[in-house]
Amino acid sequence: MDRIVCGSGSDNLISLLISSYAGPDTEVIYSRHGFLMYPIGALSVGATPVAVPERDLTADVDAILARVTDRTRIVFIANPNNPTGTYLSASEMARLHAGLPSSVVLAIDAAYAEFVNRNDYEPGSKLVDAAENVVMLRTFSKIYALAGLRLGWGYFPPAIADVLNRVRGPFNLNGAAQAAGVASLEDAAHIEGAITHNARWLPWLAEAIAKLGVEVTPSVGNFLLLTFPKESGRTAADADAFLSARGFILRAVAAYGLPDSLRLTVGREEANEGVVAAIAEFMRGKGD
Repeated sequence: MDRIVCGSGSDNLISLLISSYAGPDTEVIYSRHGFLMYPIGALSVGATPVAVPERDLTADVDAILARVTDRTRIVFIANPNNPTGTYLSASEMARLHAGLPSSVVLAIDAAYAEFVNRNDYEPGSKLVDAAENVVMLRTFSKIYALAGLRLGWGYFPPAIADVLNRVRGPFNLNGAAQAAGVASLEDAAHIEGAITHNARWLPWLAEAIAKLGVEVTPSVGNFLLLTFPKESGRTAADADAFLSARGFILRAVAAYGLPDSLRLTVGREEANEGVVAAIAEFMRGKGD
């Protein structure tokens, strides 16, 4: 228990980490297309956010290590990453950690860990067990579907957990979220069903959409990054408007440095089949 801290969503824990370990004249590193809360949190405490270019929309370990300076305090890695769906293997995460000074905290944001079915993936708990400067962040917002109740948790070295418990608000987690979290942990059938559903429909969507001429980034999460042509009438913005008018709400990700892309979350069977049909119509130029 001394290694676990809960928060009002994992973004609350991100903010607590940054406010505890960063500040003016320090730097917070994250991969270029990582979660926007990393740079937002850094700026909120006067730290400098450092966005490191990725390779094939995947965090680049060597590039990250090359950007570490004596001002670096935290390195954030979303693994798997949102909105790209890409990931770093356990060996690459271990290599990243081995290259960091002991004074730098490696924060592994594993919000989508439950969806990953790769043999070379590890959400971060083993690194936390083995080191004093690694933390793992998790959430009930994704596979547990409790996003609106704001319930996140983290697994920390005891010393870092102690710091966060001293700086967090005493009432940062409400009773409804706690009750829902306990109930969801006991609902194994829901988790197994969600994993099975995603394992079926994620590759189906990727293959079907790619056949329509839309670039699909391979994903290990429960979503796909779709990249549209730059030509007028076929852009991501055009696709967003077209799909929204038909009731399919995708996520524009221009704020993540991906203006030509939209993020599509795996839905129920009817929605999955419907969005593929709508994208096909869009790419054929039918309707407006």
